Amino acid sequence: MTTSSARRNIRELPDELISQIAAGEVVERPASVVRELVDNALDAGARQITVKLLAGGIRQILVEDDGSGIPTDELPLALKRHATSKIGSLHDLESVATMGFRGEALAAIASVSDMAIASRTAEDAHAHRLDARSGELSPAARGVGTSVEVRELFFSTPARRKFLKTEGTELAHCLEAVRRHALARPDVGFAVWHEGKLVEQWRAGSPDQRVVDVLGDDFMSTSRAVEMSMGPMRVYGYTGLPDAARSRADQQYFYVNGRHVRDKLLSHGVRAAYEDVLHGSRQPTYVLFIEIAPDRVDVNVHPTKIEVRFRDSREVHQAVRKSVEAALALSRATLAAAGEAVAPFAGSPNPVGGTVPASSVDGAVASSVQAPLSVNQQSPLAWQRPADAAPERRWAGWPQADVGGSTSFLASERMPVPNLGQPASDQDQPTSFGFAPESLRPVTTQPAETPSHEWPLGRALAQVGGVFVLAENAHGLVIVDMHAAHERIVYERLKAQLAHERLESQPLLIPQSFAATPQEIATAESQREALMSLGLDIDALGPTTLALRSVPLALTQADGVDLARSVLAELAQLDASDVIKRAQHELLATMACHGAVRANRQLTITEMNALLRDMEATDRADQCNHGRPTWRQLSMRELDALFMRGR
Repeated sequence: MTTSSARRNIRELPDELISQIAAGEVVERPASVVRELVDNALDAGARQITVKLLAGGIRQILVEDDGSGIPTDELPLALKRHATSKIGSLHDLESVATMGFRGEALAAIASVSDMAIASRTAEDAHAHRLDARSGELSPAARGVGTSVEVRELFFSTPARRKFLKTEGTELAHCLEAVRRHALARPDVGFAVWHEGKLVEQWRAGSPDQRVVDVLGDDFMSTSRAVEMSMGPMRVYGYTGLPDAARSRADQQYFYVNGRHVRDKLLSHGVRAAYEDVLHGSRQPTYVLFIEIAPDRVDVNVHPTKIEVRFRDSREVHQAVRKSVEAALALSRATLAAAGEAVAPFAGSPNPVGGTVPASSVDGAVASSVQAPLSVNQQSPLAWQRPADAAPERRWAGWPQADVGGSTSFLASERMPVPNLGQPASDQDQPTSFGFAPESLRPVTTQPAETPSHEWPLGRALAQVGGVFVLAENAHGLVIVDMHAAHERIVYERLKAQLAHERLESQPLLIPQSFAATPQEIATAESQREALMSLGLDIDALGPTTLALRSVPLALTQADGVDLARSVLAELAQLDASDVIKRAQHELLATMACHGAVRANRQLTITEMNALLRDMEATDRADQCNHGRPTWRQLSMRELDALFMRGR
């Protein structure tokens, strides 16, 4: 026999319990408190903010600022729930431009800790201190600004305190919270103390200097500037080169109107921009800022204010993707050819450890670095051509064989190239030091034309192991993976061709019907024009069924129903062409991989040089389609270090 429990009367919860419930969302750990208090300090116009911590912020958090301060008669009101000076109407909420606005943070923090506020305005003769527990207001000594002290976090809710991690972990989260603010506000100085020791300090300065101070010189030297305006928004900041990608997503910062946010839509836009240049599961690095009209973004989504909702999410996604793509499009060689400064390869270690002093480079080497040999002076390792051999043919760039034709990519008869990866036969050995048989001596080949500027990837010297091309440029030795490099060249040209052609569709002999949700049916009806432009003919057969009548010609081998579902699922959030484009690019990447020059295919010096020139003129030539590097630079210093020159 079961009995129903007695009904409880509806009653109003006490204010303290309400605040503690709210604190469960607002205050997760000490870093949450630091974030909220620094937000308030920035809203008060502070130019210097100091954060002092004990036990990783568990025992004490003290945030001091030099902002405008809080008038004495408003101090008790500041601790009440939903009391704020940031907004006063619905219009203010819809166009909020301050970091804080909900009026919940101080009340929530006070409900789970022992908190006190000391503040002074420019009109006050001295500061006043308010104890949140007792409500006692007393005189205090401090300059203009506000100090908020939070002691024994979660002392009133011991169960919550058990969920905190070690002091070191909580300190790291607090530092990260301040770091996020520091990146967004280079005009404000920040200092973080722990157990009486200064652990981080960022002085006010320029935006570029703040990025260097927070993320280090390595980030700045291996990143590209992003700057693009699209309609009502502007995207700017820095995005890391693919070589600087990390195994963890610990250097990814997104800001919307100065507020650090986590948003899957924005992250997806960046990831889509790196799709063709990032290897495996590596994570890109970036610091990106979006400026958008406040009425086009809703920041009142979550109490922590770290999530936002955009009025036109597709527009924002496209702006982020295109701005990052534009920054990554030009390769180092392309930039160098245009005379722009380029970043070194990320993580290029010194071969033998340490660095080589400048004095170790002798005069001969130094002069060769500053004034590289001209084309006519260059003497590449080409073997003498047999008298009856056919003339050399220049690199064919994008021949018919690359896209499925039958024409041979390289000349059927060509000058043999030495394979440095295999031991030479006895008859190839020089008869004495410095001399070789007449038929094996290097000969000078003249390129078809001499450029007026220095080639960034240099001049070809030889081929190693049938895989790598060696070249010399003004900085030292260049090593090129010829298959990966040519794969990128073919791939980019296939994409360029596709961009200028209409997507043709292939009607299905028997239409494919599939069960669909009401949302899919509504999307198919409202976006019919967009679907047709992508080569997809989808219409409704009934209230729960869709029919697929045609698919893109390039994707006839793909699963049409899966493709249709993917496009319909993303139409509401993203540009539908992204799905088709990804599938097309996968197909083109396969074609490029099979069409590119293969390993152990011997190239002539002229063909190697033509490959290098094509790389310099190709976007994203630093990585192949799978994100692997296509070339590496060994500087004269690194080469000197290999042989311990100057030591």
